[in-house]
Amino acid sequence: MLFKPVRHRFAGQSPGSQWRGKNFRTVLRMTAIPENKALAETATAALQARRVALIVAVAFFMQLLDSTIISTSLPQMGESFGVPAVAMSIGITVYILTMAVFVPLSGWLADRFGARNIFLVAIALFTLASIACGISQNLTQFVAARAVQGLGSALMTPVGRILVLRNASKSELLNATALITWPALFAPVIGPVLGGFITTYLSWHWNFFINIPLGAAGLALVARFIPGDRASETRPLDWPGFLVTSAGLASMLYGLERIAHPEDGALPTVALLGAGVLIGWLAVRHLARAKNPLLDLTAFKVQTFAISTLSAGTIFRVAINATPFLLPLLFQVGFGLRPVDAGMLILAYFLGNLGMKTVTTPTLRRFGFRSVLIVNGVIASLSIMACAAISPQTPQALVVALMLIAGLSRSMQFTALNTLAFADVAAAQRSSAATLSSMLQQVAMLFGVAVAAALLNLSQIARGGPALDLVDFRLAFLAIGAIGLVASFRFLALPATAGAEVSGHSPRN
Repeated sequence: MLFKPVRHRFAGQSPGSQWRGKNFRTVLRMTAIPENKALAETATAALQARRVALIVAVAFFMQLLDSTIISTSLPQMGESFGVPAVAMSIGITVYILTMAVFVPLSGWLADRFGARNIFLVAIALFTLASIACGISQNLTQFVAARAVQGLGSALMTPVGRILVLRNASKSELLNATALITWPALFAPVIGPVLGGFITTYLSWHWNFFINIPLGAAGLALVARFIPGDRASETRPLDWPGFLVTSAGLASMLYGLERIAHPEDGALPTVALLGAGVLIGWLAVRHLARAKNPLLDLTAFKVQTFAISTLSAGTIFRVAINATPFLLPLLFQVGFGLRPVDAGMLILAYFLGNLGMKTVTTPTLRRFGFRSVLIVNGVIASLSIMACAAISPQTPQALVVALMLIAGLSRSMQFTALNTLAFADVAAAQRSSAATLSSMLQQVAMLFGVAVAAALLNLSQIARGGPALDLVDFRLAFLAIGAIGLVASFRFLALPATAGAEVSGHSPRN
């Protein structure tokens, strides 16, 4: 025979029988090991990303709650320190200015010393400064403590975002961003209510002491669960960039904060805003030309980042941040409700923010960022404008329904903007992008309050009234809603596939 028959290695089995029974299960188990390992690693990474985001969210909540809760106790604090209540505004001013000075430095510090280490320092500074605020015996001590608080706050927000970006893959970025977004949505709503309760039934000191357990928990969780990191290369500190950027941001933020206090005079406010614009232009020019700039402006060349943070995003955030400022005033001054009754209506707005969290991810996966930002932006803007139509005679059920819709749409828009901002940002740009985003959000927050306050004051002056009236609030809500509408249609510039790698959306769906 030319060819000797080869006996099959599995005696007594047909050539295909080795894939049956025990041998088939063995082969299947062997081939499944790499796949199961990959799935396990993916699940572990997803769990770690959400864990980091939740820990960062706890710190953000402490920071933002403190920023909103203090306003309710200023009269009692002034009485305790033996100064007029209006003099206590310096505590807010110093906090804002200190934060503005050190925010631009946060990205460089995170790269130089590690984001985890800087985040720990930020929480520790903020917590210790909160204790110092609570035990202050006079205005000087309180102002010094607020300055340290501002430093901790300046480092906390951008560095916290850097930690989330470094620990979350693009597939997990949406869920992680949703977690760190809720403090910005809830704290401005519940802060004044909680602050009023604490000041009335305890004392103003506890508005600061409540940060102690939050800060302690944050420090323990960061030390236990967030891994250390440090950039492979460290850049020299751009001192000219730091000085000019900090000066420009401080001038702009202080000028915006003064708009809400027209009794201080218009000339200093205009001068500060003008200085902020001029110094800001010089800062941009320097950062674009410097060899090792403090902030990498190339992130603005990424379309999704530029639109969601600089142009349409900043404009829409003005409307988002003006609404929590206007609503308590509407219910108490315009409707004449007691603070506790106004707080119950604000609670519906809070629940609307909370309720949208469960549907944000599937909605973005189904429709994509572009469609959601446009359609939901229009809904959010119209809900703001609808606040101009309610009155003390409006059935409470309708007011509650409107608050729920406004809260739901606000939450969706906020999460979509914050997620899309970093969807296409390269790893090397993340530190600067997180810092730039924090700076612009601070401007948008104060600008929203400033615009709302200016609209109320201008309306009152135009009609010659001795005090605010319901018509003033109606004009303010209509104007703020119109700002949101303009920003919503600006998102038409986004491609249909914008952020698809993050949302999982396919235009064919």
